[in-house]
Amino acid sequence: MNLRGLCGYNKTSVFVFLCSQVQMDVFCSNRSLRCAPANLSHGIQTLDLSRNMLQNLTLETLAFHTSLHNLNLHSNKIQFIQPDLFKDMTNLKVLDLSRNYLDVFALTKTYIGPLPAVESLDLSSNGLYTGMTDYFLSHSPLLENLSLSGNSITKIAKNTFNGSLGLRGINLHNNVILEIEDGAFDSLHNLTELDLSKNSITCITDFNLSKLKVLNLSKNSMETFQTADSDIEYDLLYLDLSENRIPYFPLLPRRNKIVYLDVSRNQLYSVNVTGPAEELAILGHSSSNLRTRHQLLSNLVYLDLSYNQLKSIPLSFICSMLSLEVLNVSNNCISSFYVEDLLPQVRVLDLSYNSLQNFSLGENTLQLLEELFLQGNALTTLDPQSFQRLPSIRYLQLQQNNLKICNENHLHPPDCVSFSSIPTLQYLYLSENSLKVVPANAFYNTPLKLLDLSLNPGLEMDPNSLSGLENSLVHLFLRENNISKLMTDLSLLNHLKFVDLSTNQLTTLPLWNKESSIESLNLQNNNLVTLEYNTVAALERSLKTLYMGSNPLSCCSNLRFLHMVQRSAVVVPDIETVTCVYLQDSEPVNIERVTHEMCRTLDSRTVKYIFFVTRTGKK
Repeated sequence: MNLRGLCGYNKTSVFVFLCSQVQMDVFCSNRSLRCAPANLSHGIQTLDLSRNMLQNLTLETLAFHTSLHNLNLHSNKIQFIQPDLFKDMTNLKVLDLSRNYLDVFALTKTYIGPLPAVESLDLSSNGLYTGMTDYFLSHSPLLENLSLSGNSITKIAKNTFNGSLGLRGINLHNNVILEIEDGAFDSLHNLTELDLSKNSITCITDFNLSKLKVLNLSKNSMETFQTADSDIEYDLLYLDLSENRIPYFPLLPRRNKIVYLDVSRNQLYSVNVTGPAEELAILGHSSSNLRTRHQLLSNLVYLDLSYNQLKSIPLSFICSMLSLEVLNVSNNCISSFYVEDLLPQVRVLDLSYNSLQNFSLGENTLQLLEELFLQGNALTTLDPQSFQRLPSIRYLQLQQNNLKICNENHLHPPDCVSFSSIPTLQYLYLSENSLKVVPANAFYNTPLKLLDLSLNPGLEMDPNSLSGLENSLVHLFLRENNISKLMTDLSLLNHLKFVDLSTNQLTTLPLWNKESSIESLNLQNNNLVTLEYNTVAALERSLKTLYMGSNPLSCCSNLRFLHMVQRSAVVVPDIETVTCVYLQDSEPVNIERVTHEMCRTLDSRTVKYIFFVTRTGKK
């Protein structure tokens, strides 16, 4: 159903609006309206006036719509709301006033009046600063969710939320909050979610909101997070302290239920909760008491300590984390990691980009570990059987180290790592390891789906290096290895679909013995002159995407390949850089411009030239 009418005038024209109605819901978003439509049906429940040009909300246009449940006024130019406009809207549950000019209205120091039934109120991005919220929140007894994000509030006063004591969730993201008065949230007994991210808060020294379940303090300037010293059980489940300046581990509630804890991108140099003695004295905590106070985190499932300055993770720190599933300590300064009979539930362990010289696991440790990130550590030695001890390992990132791959006997070369007989491993990344050799049967009885051996210049692959992967391997990456001849028969890999051989020294591709399954093949930046007819024929049946740029192709020696490309059976994303030459030293020509006739003409000229030279020689 369409609703048409007149709304608003300027000097030269009448604005015509077009709204759509579905049952009792009316949608007038983005219609260039300057005021609310006057001819709407009585009894409507939803009215969407977002993204228009409304400036004034008055009784004449909205007051009689007392049946409204949801009113969306997002992204207008509202700077005036007639007092008591919403007083009789006893069904209005959701009110969105975000992205308007309510700071102009607040400057008049006028209250909008009661919001008797509103449960969700969005005042975000209105230019509001400290004290202005009073004019909107003075009487909203049923309000549960409030968004004040994207304003210019610098202080949360003790009486800020006195008119909204039923609040459950408050979003104060992206303000300029410097100060929170003592007791500002204490009267909000139902408050469970509080977002204070992206502000200018420098410390929390007496956190006592025991009923809060979600607290986001990320992207502030915090140097301290201290919980009040109490035996009260806290309901806090989610705590985000990322992107602050915290130098030591936050002092969490003694009795806690924390499931998610993010302290990434801080200045942590220790996982101890103790700071300098003089600072602790100022905060009212005894240094000796704190040192004996344990951080019990038995419910913790997710812990992120990445991008800090940690040099170690003591066993005493993680011993209580019996529920932990994800541990991220990447981008620190950790030199050694050893665990035994700990972290029984961990499924993801990220130790990437540290300074690891030693990584070792005790027997029956990390039995549920599925994903292990060790890239960027310059590791040179590991126990050869390190990964066979992980019965659930599925994903293994080892790039940017200096590891060697063992042969099938796990004995050679010295200090090597074995990747055979790991029945759960599916994804293995070994790029940038200065690998020189991939021995025969290196991955036997390991059903890899993805293998990345890229960026290992001078890599030599035994003809049987991929034996055992015939029925599992889907992705193979051999980029930037300076390979001049591929000794491995890729046609034996029955499920291989994605192959990257770019930036090598290949002059030819191996012959395919049977129909190929490859769907995407990258041959960029090689020395390919000719693609053999049988190879093209085998690839043609399955190939969907081919990268061929920056190769010295011969135009007339690759007519089958050119035909495959030109008839659009295969997509060549870098087609503009794929060129060929007719004769040695001739100018490169884009392959899209090559025709069979041009090659036949060239052949004819060559034959005539040979005939002419022969006759001249006989004279």
